[in-house]
Amino acid sequence: MDETDLILLSMVQDGFPIVSRPYLELGHALGVSEDEVLERLGRLQAEGLIRRIGPILDLGKLGRSGMLAALRVSLAEADRAAQVVNEYPEVSHNYLRPNESGYNMWFTVSASEERISEILQEIRTRTGLKMLMLPTIRIFKIGVKFDII
Repeated sequence: MDETDLILLSMVQDGFPIVSRPYLELGHALGVSEDEVLERLGRLQAEGLIRRIGPILDLGKLGRSGMLAALRVSLAEADRAAQVVNEYPEVSHNYLRPNESGYNMWFTVSASEERISEILQEIRTRTGLKMLMLPTIRIFKIGVKFDII
């Protein structure tokens, strides 16, 4: 990772250009081509430094909701369970976290309430694991910007 990568990471997390060709605009600001920006972002994503680039939307205004869910999974089953969970585009993230209750694989699902129910039922059926479901009651918006450069 070089200085250009660090500046690019900082740029995409705060003030991503909302234009028809955002990667071209990022390239102009960095003094590199659009193709180089795309190559760098692709490499940074492959290395695991970037999970996704996308908006944060107000789901309620879109007629959608969110649900935090957790599976009780053994470490031996974790990769298989994560593969099932991650097949759903409505799942924004998934992580393994130790928990005394045994519910240790946490993920967020965002969709219509009906679709959330379908997804969670499918995941329970496909994995055979116990699930904890925590619907969104109140939203607390936070802003996170990592000091990279």
